[in-house]
Amino acid sequence: MDVIKESLLYEKLKEEKVRCNTCERKCIIPKEKTGFCKTRKNEDGKLYTLVYGDVGLFTDANPIEKKPFFNFWPGSYALTVGTWSCNFGCVWCQNFHMSATPPNPQESNYISPERFIELVKLYNCQGTSISFNEPTLLFEYSLDVFKLARKEGFYNTYVTNGYMTLDALKLLKKAGLDAMNVDVKGDEEAVKKYCGGVDVKKVWRNIETAKKLGIHVEITTLVIPGVNEDEGCLKEIAGKIRKIDKNIPWHVTQYYPAYKALDYGLYPGRTPVETLEKAYRIGKESGLNYVYAGNVPGHKYENTYCHNCNEMLIERFGFDVVTYKVTKDNRCPVCKEKIPIVGSGGVSKEHAFF
Repeated sequence: MDVIKESLLYEKLKEEKVRCNTCERKCIIPKEKTGFCKTRKNEDGKLYTLVYGDVGLFTDANPIEKKPFFNFWPGSYALTVGTWSCNFGCVWCQNFHMSATPPNPQESNYISPERFIELVKLYNCQGTSISFNEPTLLFEYSLDVFKLARKEGFYNTYVTNGYMTLDALKLLKKAGLDAMNVDVKGDEEAVKKYCGGVDVKKVWRNIETAKKLGIHVEITTLVIPGVNEDEGCLKEIAGKIRKIDKNIPWHVTQYYPAYKALDYGLYPGRTPVETLEKAYRIGKESGLNYVYAGNVPGHKYENTYCHNCNEMLIERFGFDVVTYKVTKDNRCPVCKEKIPIVGSGGVSKEHAFF
């Protein structure tokens, strides 16, 4: 199957150049060239995606907590795909085996949207997830998958750097995007320096827009010593989240060196747990109701607590939900406070592997 299809969001310019309007880089692409992400090519004045349905990594039924989503269908599973390359250039990328590899349409691993939905059913998942590398690169494929999934009653999620255009975001919502976990990588200076010169203000704009569109949003920050762990940076991120919605979950996650991290002189080990605990406290002191520490299985800050009475509502160990006490109408069983969780949760179950 040919994975080369015409892109949906672009405009023609003079001299057979085109401007891609899928992400905020808005690359101007000459004839027979590709843009920054290398997944879109100008052929004879038309822009084509080179990765439609080209699944670079097709994984097992991922627990939704792995994304991470903690306040969205806890204990459920999402069938997850990703493709090649990225529109960012993060030097610490933990999925660099995909994000740093350009697509090769001649050796694609094509899975049709229809087959993807069949597999969602076969492996007893509750939804879909586009993840691993930047999902916006699979934009056209996402729209087709999401429409089919919605008809079947499945949820749809993105794990994203949040750099899509507003037009792309609105089309994703219309097609059936239910939830986004957005990776906020640091303040403006850190993101420009380490992530390929992008503008983090566009990410915050999309987070705010997604909330207004009714998309469930969670935010992850990979906390990296020397990059974004200082109190000022963490307070800035927490404050921006609080300004949008105090119920947006903030995941402060443990980093480990990968890809080019050591070449850039970044921290040579895992983020100290004490640093994550500091970030947690900053989030809570900033008025956020839900802050989580990530990549530290068994830590108490993996759990969900009632924002009103502090009762432990969801106990986790890593990606597994061990105990689930939120009532069927999403209330705390002790103080009866309404808990802003989407979907009916439950204890994680075993799922099939590919």
